[in-house]
Amino acid sequence: MKKIFIVLAMMIANFAIEAQVKTPQPSPKAVVEQVVGLTDVTIEYSRPSAKGRVVFGDLVPFGKLWRTGANSNSTISFSEDVVINGTTLKKGKYAIYTTPKADMWEVIFYTATDNWGLPENYDVNKVAVSLNVDSVMLNNNVESFTMGINNLTNDSATLDISWEKTMVSVKFEVPTQKAAIASITKTLAGPTAGDYFSSAQYFFQSNGDLNKALEYVNKAVGMTKAGEDIPFWYLRLKSLIQGKLGDKKGAIETAKLSLAGAEKEKNADYVKMNNDSIKEWSKK
Repeated sequence: MKKIFIVLAMMIANFAIEAQVKTPQPSPKAVVEQVVGLTDVTIEYSRPSAKGRVVFGDLVPFGKLWRTGANSNSTISFSEDVVINGTTLKKGKYAIYTTPKADMWEVIFYTATDNWGLPENYDVNKVAVSLNVDSVMLNNNVESFTMGINNLTNDSATLDISWEKTMVSVKFEVPTQKAAIASITKTLAGPTAGDYFSSAQYFFQSNGDLNKALEYVNKAVGMTKAGEDIPFWYLRLKSLIQGKLGDKKGAIETAKLSLAGAEKEKNADYVKMNNDSIKEWSKK
């Protein structure tokens, strides 16, 4: 009898889970992803609808801080620093708050993004950028609250906010030229020591071409600036490659150099690994 009750309880629980009602959200979530120049921009927000109501000046009062959408924070994130109204906005994620007025809006980029709607305690120190922008009357009616990235160029775009028959635009500039020049300079300058080390490590760990691994790690070691210590982890990898190639003598000599560097930096793990390897190679 007890087993029957358990089975019935499980059947009821499963039925309850399967029978959960799914209905559309009144303010569905939207995500906008746009690349501007070389900068990734993402907006996450919820989209309430007007449904015949007067929005600005009524549903959304003039002169009061507004969550700019519905539900949790509307947010915008930038993969690089951008410039808004002459002020640099550091790369990262921001809540978007606004104070709508009849002919002008204040648009605020706020560093705390974990609020449901408006912050419980608004902190002016968390305002990264605040600016006033003119509002524009539209000829067409926008039924659902809309945010988007428009007017794209290599160096700028606009964050457009529209609902009912009102739209505001915030222009932001992206560091495309700076990023492009940095990329070109780095590429044309050739591989770094870290690039050579990573390549050598890949060949070694994947049982690839060990002679190529040794060539790359030697290049990494050789790029150490005059007066600086060769990274002991570079030397550790070189010793392992030499050991695997059968050059026990060379492996021991290199491991001793790595050991000295690890002892200098007080890295106990590398001290132990080098000592263990030296003992192992010395037996053969």
